[in-house]
Amino acid sequence: MDVKRSSRLKVWMPLLFSMILIAGMVLGFNLRDTLRKKRDIQTVIERNDRLEQIIDLISEKYVDTVNTNVLYEDAINGILSHLDPHTVYITADEYDEVNEDLEGGFFGIGVEFAIIRDTIQVTSVIPQGPAERAGVGLGDQLIKVADSVVAGTGITSERIISMLKGKQYSRVLVTLKDPVSGQFKQVAIKRDIVPIYSVEANLMLDSVTGFIKINRFSATTYEEFEKAIKGLLAQGMKQLIVDLRQNPGGYLDAATNIADDFIDDEKLLVYTQGKSSPRRDYKANRKGLFENGKLAVLVDESSASASEILAGAVQDWDRGVIVGRRTYGKGLVQEQYDMEDGSGLRLTIAKYYTPSGRSIQRSFAKGKDAYAADFAHRFETGELTGQDTITKEDTTVYYTAGKRVVYGGGGINPDVYVPYDTSRLSSGIFNVTFSDNVKNFVWDYFMRHRAELGRYKTISQFQSGFDAVALSERYMSTLNSQVRKTTQAVLANTANAQYFRQHLKAQLARILFHNNGYYSVQTKTDNVVQRALESFYNRKYSALIRR
Repeated sequence: MDVKRSSRLKVWMPLLFSMILIAGMVLGFNLRDTLRKKRDIQTVIERNDRLEQIIDLISEKYVDTVNTNVLYEDAINGILSHLDPHTVYITADEYDEVNEDLEGGFFGIGVEFAIIRDTIQVTSVIPQGPAERAGVGLGDQLIKVADSVVAGTGITSERIISMLKGKQYSRVLVTLKDPVSGQFKQVAIKRDIVPIYSVEANLMLDSVTGFIKINRFSATTYEEFEKAIKGLLAQGMKQLIVDLRQNPGGYLDAATNIADDFIDDEKLLVYTQGKSSPRRDYKANRKGLFENGKLAVLVDESSASASEILAGAVQDWDRGVIVGRRTYGKGLVQEQYDMEDGSGLRLTIAKYYTPSGRSIQRSFAKGKDAYAADFAHRFETGELTGQDTITKEDTTVYYTAGKRVVYGGGGINPDVYVPYDTSRLSSGIFNVTFSDNVKNFVWDYFMRHRAELGRYKTISQFQSGFDAVALSERYMSTLNSQVRKTTQAVLANTANAQYFRQHLKAQLARILFHNNGYYSVQTKTDNVVQRALESFYNRKYSALIRR
């Protein structure tokens, strides 16, 4: 029996070896195809070793002492310099601060402050926040944090913020001075989450027009937006202005969730695609909160990324009008990878495309310096000031749902172009309006008139009842003769005088009613907002969106 088994094995052995050989060859070819585009792991190790060896040699043998962390960062940045302008390395020291805005909060004490004459004044206390619970009040002056005196020449906002931040539930002892009695008090504050709101303002501009200002797209933006738009609808909103000016972007999901509230059915909102990232479609998938009312989206040269996704979806579906100036032109998608040392890499992995198929990324073929200088170039050519037509970086034609022609590359071109108000760009009105004298005056006026200002219970009462002319005259009376003479010369221009008065009133409204107060006043003289309002009431709106 054993002899027969041995004979059978001898017969089958060559065949078995042949099958193993064939299987190995097939597996080998498959692995070759799979790994063809992947870097050999030994090469990775060797290249990493080379970098390590060079830095170790410099550290051990170089004539002077060097910071090896700086060498590593320079090496990384050297590698990234060959990629696009938006792939960036985030050091461990920068990591938390860079991500705070996108995550929508940090751990602190919950106050806003201004440095007035080298003294830190508490200008706002977050309701129900750590500072309010500890007894900190509006107008309190911050004198010490722990044992460190923070009042005096040379104090900076950055230093104060770093001292007040800390781990959740950790305690910080602060010394405050009451602005009225002059008495000092020590308060122990338990740090907790402090929200960073991305919906900066939401208010009614008139009986039917809502206004929402979004300054970034963070993890909490849609939740904030949903709450804001529901509140405006409850107040009778029929048409909406969404202000995305100076909004650098953020999370793509936040932008598509908002777009979903404006655009109906299963329509495509945006899609992304890259060499190693398969196409991914983002579509409207629910009943939106505002799918039918008139809509205007405000943009400018600093509206980027997620802002352009939202504006592009609205424009391509002819859902509303885009008002302002050509957007930044960032059509690249980054994914953040965390490193073991606490640093991070934001790597571009795909491009995004608007529903019509547009990539609005502007060219960086001339290098990163030229890319960064785009704003200056637009200003020099007259694009921002109305002296020239809007530049089309890419003349490739695309079509909106209503067969309007739009263009790719270089940003979203607005439907209603509004140049800079050049009268406000002169050094004279700028220096007068944004001087320390004005900042100090507004704060001092508030502190001296808190009781009488308390009679304004609503923004509308303040808007209609407070005299901005009298406030301007009061300011002029505080100036010395030389400064008053210079200021009067600037304000002799009627438009300058009106703008200055509105600015004073808006800054006071911000103290009284936070950002909603500021924008309720400021939008009255905002030429982009006013053009958006005009577009709602003329035939151009219907013509643009084919309705």
